[in-house]
Amino acid sequence: MLKQFKNFTRALRIPSSEERETAYLNGAIDRIDLEYRQRQIDRGLFRKNY
Repeated sequence: MLKQFKNFTRALRIPSSEERETAYLNGAIDRIDLEYRQRQIDRGLFRKNY
């Protein structure tokens, strides 16, 4: 029962901005796309506080 609860809470956890940035960078197709994505992150794409 405790294991199921831990799995459930992990599924509902919101990823941190670092995790989202890493996933975004890992989705790059080539070097040019990777550089574009790095510039977007440097400009604060995932760091905006609403």
